[in-house]
Amino acid sequence: MTDPDKKELRFGWTTGACATAATKAALTALFGGEFPDPVIITLPKGQKPAFALATEKKGADYASVSIIKDAGDDPDVTHLARIMVTVRKLKRGAGVVFRAGEGVGTVTREGLPISVGEPAINPVPRQMMRDVVLEVASVANQPADIEIEVAIENGIELAQSTMNGRLGIVGGLSVLGTTGIVVPYSCASWIASIHRGIDVALAAKEQHLAASTGSTSEKAIAKLYDLPEVALLDMGDFAGGVLKYIRKHPVPRLTIAGGFAKITKLAQGNMDLHSGRSHVDFEWLSDQIADLGAPMELVHKVRTANTAMQVLEWARQSNLSLAENVAEKAKTIALEIGGGTTLIEVLIFDRKGQLVGRSNE
Repeated sequence: MTDPDKKELRFGWTTGACATAATKAALTALFGGEFPDPVIITLPKGQKPAFALATEKKGADYASVSIIKDAGDDPDVTHLARIMVTVRKLKRGAGVVFRAGEGVGTVTREGLPISVGEPAINPVPRQMMRDVVLEVASVANQPADIEIEVAIENGIELAQSTMNGRLGIVGGLSVLGTTGIVVPYSCASWIASIHRGIDVALAAKEQHLAASTGSTSEKAIAKLYDLPEVALLDMGDFAGGVLKYIRKHPVPRLTIAGGFAKITKLAQGNMDLHSGRSHVDFEWLSDQIADLGAPMELVHKVRTANTAMQVLEWARQSNLSLAENVAEKAKTIALEIGGGTTLIEVLIFDRKGQLVGRSNE
């Protein structure tokens, strides 16, 4: 039965789709037409959304358009950001050339799908923009030799809330999108950033990577092993996003680090560790503590516990190695999903960053 009070989440448009729409509108004007408002583009899977223009400007040798990004109901850092595109004609034979305007980053590390020194505009958005250049140029009977400069208002500030700096993208945001559509709470961009982080680390020939569930465990693991930033993966809740990619793109060694509750969920077999999508199973924890020789009174107590940390504290008081037990079981799950040739260990830290449990070597 459908819940009549449940709001259906609204889809949105990627930065790449907005930049493509702005490119089409600006180029139409540059070739002598009117600025189309709204402007319609075709996405990779055939959808044809329309975008309203926020600003438009035309000079003797350029045309510029901005579009306000609507990410729907997704908590996207670029929701309502102004995506600006300026197009200029180039000499015949130059092709389509991309430039990073203010707020769009530049790639500085190997391993990303874009070459070092290039604007951080991903392959699919580039292809979408090339396609509209060919389309508009064909209609206007003009050469398809165009410079496309993409800018994002306040992009430098917004980039501080992303993983771009760690990936070696400096000076702003990336222009992203593979389908042109933002699916609310799909977290696809986070998982994609994890994958790019692994790619960058592999290109840098890092031998040991650490994937952490949060900042406390990341700081602790970086200090413990003296790891450089490029070797650190902001895994968050997406253990599956790390492990499945590692299996296809193995690294010599991977450490998974996190708090007791999230590592417990991994040990239970969950690949998504978010509190809204997986839960600590206290029956499971009671079984673990029973296997460690806990008295039945404590076993029953664990079944009705309020938090995982409460259970961990009881285990400590009873000198039971519950954290080590959970870390070892989490390692077993991690090896099943992402092992292959990668050596995997699991470390558990408390809220102060102190190591409380680790799997066996």
